[in-house]
Amino acid sequence: MNSTEQLPETANGSLAASLATDDFIKSRIFTIRGVQVMLDRDLTALYGVETRVLNQAVKRNGKRFPVRFMFQLDKEEWNDLKSQIVTSSWGGDRSLPYVFTEQGVAMLSSVLRSPTAVEVSIQIMDVFVAMRKALASVAPLLARLDTVERRQIADQSRNEERFDTIFKAMDGGDFPPQKVFFDGKHYDAFSFARKLVRKAAKSIVLVDNYCDDVTLDILSQKRGGVAVTVATLQKCVTKFLTPAAISKFNKQNQTITVKPVSAFHDRFLILDGVELYHLGASLKDLGRKYCAVTKMDAMFVSSIMQRIQQD
Repeated sequence: MNSTEQLPETANGSLAASLATDDFIKSRIFTIRGVQVMLDRDLTALYGVETRVLNQAVKRNGKRFPVRFMFQLDKEEWNDLKSQIVTSSWGGDRSLPYVFTEQGVAMLSSVLRSPTAVEVSIQIMDVFVAMRKALASVAPLLARLDTVERRQIADQSRNEERFDTIFKAMDGGDFPPQKVFFDGKHYDAFSFARKLVRKAAKSIVLVDNYCDDVTLDILSQKRGGVAVTVATLQKCVTKFLTPAAISKFNKQNQTITVKPVSAFHDRFLILDGVELYHLGASLKDLGRKYCAVTKMDAMFVSSIMQRIQQD
């Protein structure tokens, strides 16, 4: 039978209150299965209750928590997440954790009635809303790219339809996920870039004006047989991506092709011709300063590829 529970707060209630800063909450929001979620153990740390107690309360109110509100991570997802965050304080092996979506966190506030849980739930919801609004910051980039495409496509109605799709996706929370790296997160950024590169099954296209040997190190993490094209400035070709350097790369990591271009300001990564990522910094510099990697609508892939060929 569903119920609203008055949960006892742990002795860590004051600690929970001190943890509940916007920056801390943002650092505990992850993108899994294309949605933003929080771990049960992070939520209970913020609420000042035990994870076991929270999960029991959720089970007793199971009808309030469908899979779109909460779900349990599989082993691969959990191992991948642990590689991104500090887990030493969690001890040894435990059961696979549950994660809660934005709607799930909202529902928790109606199930948990401790003063700390109610107050922190409101704060968490505010952070979720702020992060969702941040997606709007990519709108100028989308508009700028579409301006290029409009010169090639005369059908105005088709462009309007595409914009409608984008804005509906943003309003509905279905816009592709993004990743933000803070100052000094070099290893996290390298690990993320390596995983992106290894996603490709057939081809990788990197548009990046500032490439060097670090770029080649990251691209060498690709799967065997995946063809790579790097579009970069001529000065990078002359200094770093020389015929000798590319020859050495191809002996072990076939096959990479370098294309000198000068038409691009932003950086892009295209996987298998169907996934498009906008890089907030050069691939080699991810994590040096605050930057983001954003997955974009694949409709822009064709115009980017055409511009590479034209240059």
